[in-house]
Amino acid sequence: MIIAVDGPTASGKGTIAQALAAHYRLPHLDTGLLYRAVGRQVALNGGDPDSPEDALAGCAFADALLAEPELRSEASGGLASRVSIHPAVRSALYDRQRAFALQPGGAVLDGRDIGTVIAPEAEAKLFITASVPARALRRFLEMQNAGRAVSLVDIEADLAARDARDRNRADAPLVAAPDAALLETSDLDRDAAITAAIALVERLIPA
Repeated sequence: MIIAVDGPTASGKGTIAQALAAHYRLPHLDTGLLYRAVGRQVALNGGDPDSPEDALAGCAFADALLAEPELRSEASGGLASRVSIHPAVRSALYDRQRAFALQPGGAVLDGRDIGTVIAPEAEAKLFITASVPARALRRFLEMQNAGRAVSLVDIEADLAARDARDRNRADAPLVAAPDAALLETSDLDRDAAITAAIALVERLIPA
């Protein structure tokens, strides 16, 4: 069984995907982490994330980079959004994501194009949404708890900019698959969102 969980940054899709993976005892892949690693590698290389060549070179990151806490920072998230607009980058990471989705027994993947590009045959597709203010507040509290000095206003502006890039890119834009179940989490806490997501998957896959 393949479960695809898509949605914008800080919508709750990562938390929901992890919970679904634990509930159904399936392996989980946060595909956004791959793009964060590419963006981070471009920065380490001294390259320009808006350059197709520099961004593609960042795809050669070492697996150890995926464990770096810096990948969870706002800076790495912004870099990920910028490198992900390049078709060559998306192509370079496609096979890695596709192989994970098609492993025996199935998997849970979260990202922005899982249900539309990476695993369009997924038995269950969820599209997680939330308002920009709600998402900004979540990210602000998360960063504060991590001891990072951040501005709520800056985070909200950054999320709006990322949304625009992700939705308007020519290659694999952020969009709900036609057969995806929508889940709005602006007014849901963590447990309520997870409960709602499990109910949607059960409805999509009664067996």
